[in-house]
Amino acid sequence: MKGFWKSGDPFIWLTGGALGFCLLMVAGLVGVIGAHALGAFWPQELVELEIQDGSRVLGRVVARQEIPGGQENYRIQLKTGNRDVYGLDFRWVDEARIASRTLPPEAVVCERVEWGEVYGTIAGIYEGEALLAGGGEAGWEKLQELMRTAGQVREEIRQLEGDEISRLNYELEQARRQKRRLQREGRPTDQLEAGEAEAQARFDRLAEELSRLGQESERFSLAVHLASGEEQRVAVVDILRAYRPNQLGASEKLGIYLGKYWEFLWGEPRESNTEGGIFPALFGTVLMVVLMSLAAVPFGVLAALYLREYARQGRLVQIIRIAVNNLAGVPSIVFGMFGLGFFVYGVGGSIDQLFYADVLPTPTFGTGGILWASLTLALLTVPVVIVATEEGLAGVPRELREGSLALGSTQLQMIWRVVLPGALPGILTGVILATARGAGEVAPLMITGVVKLAPDLPVDGIWPFFHLERKFMHLGFHIYDVGFQSPNVEAARPMVYTTTLLLLAMVLALNLVAIAVRNRLRRRYVSSAF
Repeated sequence: MKGFWKSGDPFIWLTGGALGFCLLMVAGLVGVIGAHALGAFWPQELVELEIQDGSRVLGRVVARQEIPGGQENYRIQLKTGNRDVYGLDFRWVDEARIASRTLPPEAVVCERVEWGEVYGTIAGIYEGEALLAGGGEAGWEKLQELMRTAGQVREEIRQLEGDEISRLNYELEQARRQKRRLQREGRPTDQLEAGEAEAQARFDRLAEELSRLGQESERFSLAVHLASGEEQRVAVVDILRAYRPNQLGASEKLGIYLGKYWEFLWGEPRESNTEGGIFPALFGTVLMVVLMSLAAVPFGVLAALYLREYARQGRLVQIIRIAVNNLAGVPSIVFGMFGLGFFVYGVGGSIDQLFYADVLPTPTFGTGGILWASLTLALLTVPVVIVATEEGLAGVPRELREGSLALGSTQLQMIWRVVLPGALPGILTGVILATARGAGEVAPLMITGVVKLAPDLPVDGIWPFFHLERKFMHLGFHIYDVGFQSPNVEAARPMVYTTTLLLLAMVLALNLVAIAVRNRLRRRYVSSAF
């Protein structure tokens, strides 16, 4: 037995088992997230339940669980929709109280811009108070026709609000800033006032056109007969998607499923971020990671090069290395407080005083933005880059250095042509770790620029195109906000799972790309392998 323990085999099995257990836990977590996320947008059948008291309930079966304290009695959870009528999206029903279950073929699901989904049957299509089509197939065909027109109207409204009116607002704001500057300097502002009046007139015309489109789009409405016996009116322009799930085949359900996921990836959020898409959060996350990497990687590599190749090894360098290692373990919220004090209030406030004095006390750079958030995360991740780069530099054989210097190269040429190529796998390891940590951090962002909803992206078609002072959305904060700050937790659950899966996939994709590049470089520079 003593020889068995001395052989080291138990410790090999112990470490292998621990690794397998960790991988199993990770796989289980990803599996749970994937199972909930991938099925979130699948169009399920609408079930109509007749309760023993004579009432009816129409909805999608979401969950089934045993009633606590009961004797094998179960209840089911239905998503009943019609939040503006019932006040809630979900309802629990005891199976013992269910008299019958049916799948009504005429049941319709209408996804709206606001107030969630509508479940019911078509009672009629109206223009004002005039009936255009009744229920049944005629009403369904008329609804499809009107929805195509309503989609075009929504696109026109979006272009007016998102492009032309936003551009005019920007021009008016710039004109007002310049006018205040000229007034402070005592210079005439007649020409600016004329241009401002012309821009204001264009803005008023666009606002009138926007109001006309809104009034015209609200002429048509859909009357829906609810399972509770009530009738609800819904403006057709507010309906984004309508389908009859109990009549759909597998291919039709797949088409709706893919359309929902496309909207999820490229659409804008709705209903306090619990519905719609997450494109602003996805865009903000990617841009923040890019800016963070551009700031952290060069400085981290240069610092590691100096410490390893140029600095005289002694007590001071040892203290610096200890400090760098300790910085890698500092809680992220501490970096967030530093970023708020130094970048936002210090650097940003100074920029406002020098270049944006005309808009004060409203800050431009003196408040949270994607630039300051990225620099804060760069400070958070640069110790990881330094440590990994130093390890990579230490792995380059000493003989290669001495041989390069013996052939007449300078120290800079030796580092550039011999050391850095050989250390690239280690450097990329640091980049992988830094990117993975920075992409998932949330705490520092909450006080340096991330917000619940940012209607304007940091990059657009308005000069200077990159607006790094703007606030932004982030996938990690989006998960926190939807999962823990949402007023409707049950309705927000699918968005939490799908956003979490997307964040994991994005981090995994970044890591896989970096790992592939690292392995390719490692094969190219075999001598740098350990």
